[in-house]
Amino acid sequence: MIKVNSPKQCDILIVGGGTAGLMAAVAAAERGARVIVAEKADTRRSGGGATGNDHFACYIPGYHESVDSYMHELEQGMCKGADPRVQRVFAERSFEIVKDWEKWGINMRPFGDEYVFEGHTLPGHPRCFLKIDGRDQKKCLTNQARRCGVMIDNRTSVTRYISREGRVVGAIAIDISRPEPEITLYEAKSIISVTGTGARVYPAVAPSCLFNVANCPAGTGTGRVASYEIGAVMVNFDKPRAHIGPRYFVRGGKGTWIGACCDAGGNAVGIAGRPEPGEQDITTDICHEVFDLSKKNGTGPVFMDCTENPKDTMEHMKECFYSEGISSLLDAMEQQDIHLEEDMIEWGRYLPHIQYSGTCINEKCETSTPGLYSAGDECGNFFCGVSGAAVTGRIAGESASEYIKGVESFTDIAEAPEVLEAQRFYSSLMEREEGSHWEELNHAVQNIMRDYASIETPRSETLLSCGVSYLEELNQIACKRIKCANSHELMRTLEAFDILALGRLILLSALARKESRGLHKRVDYPYTNPLWNSLSMTIKKMNGKDYTEMQKL
Repeated sequence: MIKVNSPKQCDILIVGGGTAGLMAAVAAAERGARVIVAEKADTRRSGGGATGNDHFACYIPGYHESVDSYMHELEQGMCKGADPRVQRVFAERSFEIVKDWEKWGINMRPFGDEYVFEGHTLPGHPRCFLKIDGRDQKKCLTNQARRCGVMIDNRTSVTRYISREGRVVGAIAIDISRPEPEITLYEAKSIISVTGTGARVYPAVAPSCLFNVANCPAGTGTGRVASYEIGAVMVNFDKPRAHIGPRYFVRGGKGTWIGACCDAGGNAVGIAGRPEPGEQDITTDICHEVFDLSKKNGTGPVFMDCTENPKDTMEHMKECFYSEGISSLLDAMEQQDIHLEEDMIEWGRYLPHIQYSGTCINEKCETSTPGLYSAGDECGNFFCGVSGAAVTGRIAGESASEYIKGVESFTDIAEAPEVLEAQRFYSSLMEREEGSHWEELNHAVQNIMRDYASIETPRSETLLSCGVSYLEELNQIACKRIKCANSHELMRTLEAFDILALGRLILLSALARKESRGLHKRVDYPYTNPLWNSLSMTIKKMNGKDYTEMQKL
């Protein structure tokens, strides 16, 4: 049996050491809380911002007209559908993060003394995204957390949360720092769940390459699944979100590119025609349908054409690739003798990743489960990239620090049934003499999601219902057949089970939304119901059963 270590105690356990997690840790520690960050990788290079960011949405008084006008621009662009209460708090507090990050060593003014706004903006509209150099942001945030006395447990993969009398009291994790895994227990007065996006639920454009994805491939929605299991409300799983970018070398950072979306003949296919040389094409943010239509009507493929950029613009763009953390694209192009000055790069839409779908929070980053908080990309009713993670992370840390003042003692979980069950299940995976590999489970989930909850073909009750049934059957089979050889494989296996659980929540939510909206297209409900414009699909687990409901958040 896998060894279970004695529980560690802390006021606040932060699950995930990405941008939101480290910002929450700093905020809580500054208020006197004893904080542990549990991170499955290493906080210096983990999460969605592991290698950098070059756009930071923020409202700066004097530069922008008002908070209301700023929120309007975000809603018109790439941050549609956010809870306005959370969006307002984000906007009001975003500039304080900019000033603090500068103090901590992150370059928020890489072009001189002035703040520069660029990208992700409708033509002729006020700019919302500050241009930064975030290539070392995670190292700077880690250093700040350590200066505040935060304990960081790297190579620790939290797998489940434990609740008692309706509130969260602890968590189960596996120590993956050595080949032989051990179980780590945390007894905490509060948990901040910040595990980022959900990757690998749908196949990548190159299905054999599981980690060729636009977001952090190690972010597999564990926090969402763990929160759901203890009763936290989830939201917007019915709404797919798909990224676009270079066709087969999958990367995010579309707003860093400066060029025009064109057909093979160099003719503009975007919604605003061909932008002026040196300007960005907003098509990549708000009109992804261009890439799908070009495939369906035979006019594709669609290319990103940077060949008309002036020399200084081209140099600027390439330097920003390093700030954004996508410089591997430049390395690959150099190896293959591709030159952006001469060659267009084919672009396309990727299959969905789980972002803007997840835990429902309020303006204090509270979930529906007392003591449990969430922030950043894990949230389902708010999204604004790295800046959204930074602001909501700070708010979650502040809110949790207030909550723990009312919690007098820790709850003993050493012999909890959840712990014994985890030990039994994890040990069975490690002790099995023969069986299937975790990759087989991951691919099986992806195949089901592609075929029964696609964005490329319409959804229907029969397809979605079959998908639910197949995932539930797959879960039963996998529990009996998967084999792990070491702690790394155990971690990947548990990720695959979380991916399966996410897929099931997507299918159940899509079944319940009996209309077509956005990328959620139902052949049996082809119209959009205007009465639901202000409502969101929620899903919650109560007494072992799943309940969906349309709610006004």
